[in-house]
Amino acid sequence: MGILSIQSHVVYGHAGNSAAVFPLQRLGREVWAVNTVEFSNHTGYGSWRGKILETDLIYELIAGLEERGALKNCQAVLSGYLGNAEAGRAIIDAVKKVRAESPGALYACDPVMGDTNRGFYVKSGIPEMFKNDLVPLADIVCPNQFELSALTNIKIDSIQSAKEAVNILHEKGPSVVLVTSFKERAGEISMLVSDKKNLFKITTPELPLKNSVAGTGDMTTAVFLSHYISTKNIKKTLEICTASVYSILEESYRVVSSESDTPVELKLIEAQEFFISPRHSFKAERILP
Repeated sequence: MGILSIQSHVVYGHAGNSAAVFPLQRLGREVWAVNTVEFSNHTGYGSWRGKILETDLIYELIAGLEERGALKNCQAVLSGYLGNAEAGRAIIDAVKKVRAESPGALYACDPVMGDTNRGFYVKSGIPEMFKNDLVPLADIVCPNQFELSALTNIKIDSIQSAKEAVNILHEKGPSVVLVTSFKERAGEISMLVSDKKNLFKITTPELPLKNSVAGTGDMTTAVFLSHYISTKNIKKTLEICTASVYSILEESYRVVSSESDTPVELKLIEAQEFFISPRHSFKAERILP
């Protein structure tokens, strides 16, 4: 059984498929990677080379998988950074084909649009594609705090407003909502997960570096999806995912000076043991209605 991952790719560093494929493989998943863009490095460096790939290529590659009979063995589709809004149409087509061949396959949508530090950093039309088309199609949606606000038009500044926004996403279609970053207090960072019946929050110390780390959301979504396929338990999945992600981030931060202006790259290879045996453990708390 495999996971079809449709998102960006960078040659240097880790973002998009470069941050999602290896963690999935390290967790024992077969991954079929389809790239929406091919960049030398992620855009947080300020300059990069490469290009957005033709949307026709996505259709072609999915057609090739269909011809091989692979789609009937697909457990999940994972999507992330699009490159352009047209790529969203190809993802919709891919999800429909997978569901026709493999009933019960999940679609996990990481609605990559921006973050609180940079605002929107995607082309016009992409936020609307996520909001109107891809999120309603998804079983699992994994926005960060900025993206949760953008998808729901709610200012997320408290647990109550976050709950309201999560419920709006559920009403759009997804049965599981994972908020990959939620900040209430200085020095802490949380994740939230809901399956309509229960909402859980898990909190870790915020690692004290100025630079955000590209690919963190891509990695988190991939790790969460892999464990959720196995457990179908959002609390357990959130705890395992958080332990691995925090351990990887801690190792990534450990080797970088807090005075450096160079973007931090995820140390996925060096710290890969933490995907299997995390250095830390955290407990999720249920948030009452």
